[in-house]
Amino acid sequence: MRELRVWPLYVGGFLGPYGSTMVTPIVHEVAAGLDSTPGLAAGAVTAYMLPFAALMLVSGTLAERWGRGRVMRVALAGFVVATVLCAVAPTMELFLTARVLQGAANAFTTPLLVAAISDLVGGARLGRALSWFAAAQAAGQGMSPLFSGMGAAVNWRLAFVVPLLCGLLLVCFPPSAAATRRVATAPASWRSLANRRLALACSVSFLCYLASVGLTVMLVLRARDRFGLGPVETGLLSSAFGLAGICAAPVAGRLLAGKGPHLSGIWSNALLVTGLVTAALATSLPVLLTGVALVGAAVTGLRSVTNTLAVTSAPDNRGGAASLALSAQFFGGAAAAPVWLPMYHAYGDLGFAAAAGAPLVALAVLVTSARSTSGKVRTAPRPT
Repeated sequence: MRELRVWPLYVGGFLGPYGSTMVTPIVHEVAAGLDSTPGLAAGAVTAYMLPFAALMLVSGTLAERWGRGRVMRVALAGFVVATVLCAVAPTMELFLTARVLQGAANAFTTPLLVAAISDLVGGARLGRALSWFAAAQAAGQGMSPLFSGMGAAVNWRLAFVVPLLCGLLLVCFPPSAAATRRVATAPASWRSLANRRLALACSVSFLCYLASVGLTVMLVLRARDRFGLGPVETGLLSSAFGLAGICAAPVAGRLLAGKGPHLSGIWSNALLVTGLVTAALATSLPVLLTGVALVGAAVTGLRSVTNTLAVTSAPDNRGGAASLALSAQFFGGAAAAPVWLPMYHAYGDLGFAAAAGAPLVALAVLVTSARSTSGKVRTAPRPT
């Protein structure tokens, strides 16, 4: 019997968010290296996120039908090829095309990892397992500016070494067949995805990433404008996001298991609001670092909440449900720069703080859903 190899599921969770934010701190270096402009280089973030998010609308359900293991192997190989193309691209046009291919390939891996974990781990342990997956995602989002900045200090093309090595590792040692085997016996159904629980997961996912990627994007500018930090220093500052996310995983898992997704989501959004406002209005580096860490911890909690809501909403199509929630998450990330950057440039710190509006809306959505759910429980007929 083949060994149950599950650690690649968490390495894969690291890759998706890593790819989404890795270019942000090296926009000027990429532009200079490819004889282009920072504005075009900044489009590399959207070039990754849009196909990543758009294809995840269908990738999970298609992979459930075609076979998780087969789809994941092909997608990982495609990711490796696309990453090599990013690193060697001679023009901005080819670089942006390679970023599109990176995002498209990852769309067929990330939701399957969530589905595989939910099939392997059930009951009270599911929240804790998905919290550790969320921690891996937080590490990817938080550590990418650090690794990219360090690489760009020598040559911007070296920023792609880390995702390339992770991709090669997963190609050589993919999740075992037992880890990717589908538990449900019924065919994956599109219709099963039309439910309120999944709609809640998608809305909270969108708002969470709209805010957290907004922090990532505006942090680079604020660290440079207010504190004079370069790419490496900004990367070190951003790494607090990932480290806090990892440290928060056990707490998020216990909270989710004990209080359920609604209350966990409410507390996590409240923490996200606090972290964003702290980072936006910080007048010293220690306070700014604290704000970044609070956001990282909150996002781990919210990712575990939304992934749990998603995979439990459609047991016969966990991959499809996970892919829809993740799609909403990364559509939020793709919208972050065009939504928040004009506000930051126009209003400075207050424009940065405006990003806290997204988790405030998510709070209202979760409170309304929790009241509706508890109301249904109270009005349920008593057994005779």
